[in-house]
Amino acid sequence: MKLLRTKQEVHRHLGISRINNTTIGFVPTMGALHDGHLDLVKKAKENSDVIIVSIFVNPTQFNNQKDFENYPKTLNKDLDLLDKTGVDFVFVPSNQEIYPSIPSLIIDFGAIDKVLEGAFRPGHFNGVGIVVSKLLNIVKPHKTFFGQKDLQQVAIIKRLVEDLSFDTEIVIIPTVREADGLAMSSRNLRLDDEQRKIAPIIYEALTFAKDELLAGNNWFGTRGKVEQMFKEEPRFRLEYFELISSDRFELLESLKGTSNIAICTAAYLGEIRLIDNISIFD
Repeated sequence: MKLLRTKQEVHRHLGISRINNTTIGFVPTMGALHDGHLDLVKKAKENSDVIIVSIFVNPTQFNNQKDFENYPKTLNKDLDLLDKTGVDFVFVPSNQEIYPSIPSLIIDFGAIDKVLEGAFRPGHFNGVGIVVSKLLNIVKPHKTFFGQKDLQQVAIIKRLVEDLSFDTEIVIIPTVREADGLAMSSRNLRLDDEQRKIAPIIYEALTFAKDELLAGNNWFGTRGKVEQMFKEEPRFRLEYFELISSDRFELLESLKGTSNIAICTAAYLGEIRLIDNISIFD
């Protein structure tokens, strides 16, 4: 495994791979790696010849400076994990390497950026769009791998790649969960023992709501029951719990009209914000 720090190093090493007509698989991350990330790497290895992982905590997608400062950073552990998985390259750029100047570009993703994460984290997806564009331009992968846990981000990136004609295939991998259902996330590292015990309530609420809807129950009544579940656990603060079309990210009121439907949620457990989602028709 070779550690790369600059764009020039990435271009030089991956240029050799392109000359040899090998398929380049790319897994962009913000570090603090867990089994969910390693599953992305595994799938990348199954579908590509050369694997490159990036580790970069992107400051422009944080609308909360404290959240950025508290984001877990475990670089040495991350590199050890990636080395054991057989990754070929790890790109760990500095902030100056990615942002030699403050970006003035603003990307408007339209309606998809006006709900859920876009509504509660203004500017977040603009930051995501800019950094993903930069990374795709630097790495120029044939295939790029993302996890389904960040469902709205996935939709944003698909739009970005399609509208700007990036020559990469976006491959989406199902959410990897702990044994108790909690979606694996780097933010889980910030949970204390008591918070970790109650964190699976998020997944319990999602599965409950899915079962209620498939049994023919009303969405608004179902959401009301979920809101009550969270009220009974005061350490949680529910931010949103919405039924959406997972392709257009429009808010829905029932299961009628489309087969691509998911429930998305975000909630604070103390100061730690957790997100998750579940598809209705798997």
